[in-house]
Amino acid sequence: MDEPILTIDERSAINGGRWFSTLSPSLKHDILRCAYVKRFKDGDLIAARGEPPEEWIACAKGAVRVSSTSISGKQITLAYVEPGIWFGDVAIFDGDRRTHDAYAHADTTILCVAKADFKKILALHVELYEALLRLHARRIRQLYGLVEDLNTLPLRARLAKQLLHLVRSYGVPSLSDATEVRIGLQLAQEELAQLLGASRQRVNQELKSMERDGAIRIEQGGLVVRDRAALMHIIDADN
Repeated sequence: MDEPILTIDERSAINGGRWFSTLSPSLKHDILRCAYVKRFKDGDLIAARGEPPEEWIACAKGAVRVSSTSISGKQITLAYVEPGIWFGDVAIFDGDRRTHDAYAHADTTILCVAKADFKKILALHVELYEALLRLHARRIRQLYGLVEDLNTLPLRARLAKQLLHLVRSYGVPSLSDATEVRIGLQLAQEELAQLLGASRQRVNQELKSMERDGAIRIEQGGLVVRDRAALMHIIDADN
């Protein structure tokens, strides 16, 4: 059964979100007042492609895996929505159906605002229109950046960028070595490869090369970044 309220850590993730934290107190209050909590286990379907949009959603814990299915039936991961990030508003605005599937990656908590409440908040707060425009502009910039990287950077540099992004979003400081950071989001190499538009074999080769260079450490439970400066050097060297 869903818990009725967010935990302290989940609420902190929502309130500390880069976009949400810029909103006025009254707007944040009205959004949270209408919102309700849903909890999912790893692999549970949160929203399906082709469904009408009924909710505006924020990730509060875990991750939401956004995926598509190829003609051959293979599931392709396109992105992971991290805690503090809101999504689902585009489909509400344009009235079209959802374009991708969304699954829980690990135990995941989401905060939802019903479509009708979302529209009421928009009517009460002109500020939300402007804030969502800024959010959409940021998404477009990120999308263009990803396309540019895909066409101009080698896999090694794109992998280094992705690892640094995962450290910022899911980094867990090491208790034994202050210079090391464990990536808390556990991704199989196949999932990491899908994010980069590459094969698992090539990503595995690059990870092993980075491990030999001392930038990362590959463990059974995931990846540990040992030297963030070394990853930055990889990116700068290929720009």
